[in-house]
Amino acid sequence: MSDAAQPTAAEVRAAAEAVKTALDRHLAAVERRTGDDDPAVHEAFNQLAAAGEVYDELLYDRYDEVTPFEIPGADDSLPPYTGPEEPHAVSVLIRRDYTVAEPPRLLAQAQRVESAEFEDALTEDDTANTVPGALGILFGEFEPDEIASRHREFGLAEGDSTLWVTAAEEAAEPGEWLEAPFEEADPQRVICRFDVSAVFDRDDSDDDADVPATLLDELADDDLEPLDRDR
Repeated sequence: MSDAAQPTAAEVRAAAEAVKTALDRHLAAVERRTGDDDPAVHEAFNQLAAAGEVYDELLYDRYDEVTPFEIPGADDSLPPYTGPEEPHAVSVLIRRDYTVAEPPRLLAQAQRVESAEFEDALTEDDTANTVPGALGILFGEFEPDEIASRHREFGLAEGDSTLWVTAAEEAAEPGEWLEAPFEEADPQRVICRFDVSAVFDRDDSDDDADVPATLLDELADDDLEPLDRDR
């Protein structure tokens, strides 16, 4: 950004004062609220979020600094819960995104699983020699949680993930929703949710983050023991 386009120090100071004012208004609205869904609190929250975003942007543009906190915008919050007060059933909706970062590692692990199942040598037509086929083998053989914890072993890189726990009046009939399992994901019936994303600037201290690359490379060596299987 050029100096001419940068905000002035006075503009940054004014944005900081706007945040202070919005904080006072939000606290006052919370102290006076009449219930969990008080519109005054909701409006004060949105104003605080907007003021915080403006200040953060101006602070960065002027001084190349950021605030030590994030105020989520209105679009990031769940709508008011409208599900049953005492749910008799819950659905757990999970989405985890991956990229195929290392196809050779993915294929090698799938071939290792398949070779443990069949004594015959693999051929060019074997399912494990294609990326879609290898994914089908690994996700069919391992539980999703194990895939998540060992994704680098399988040549995958993590993307965003989310888990929604939604309420229902009663449990679905067997086979009722299998053809369209995510069609009725109603945000207003979400009891709680848990999100993981790079946009949250989460710490890179995952279980495998400090594992040396040379050690991870050894996982694809021919002398690796057959992978433990859950099923």
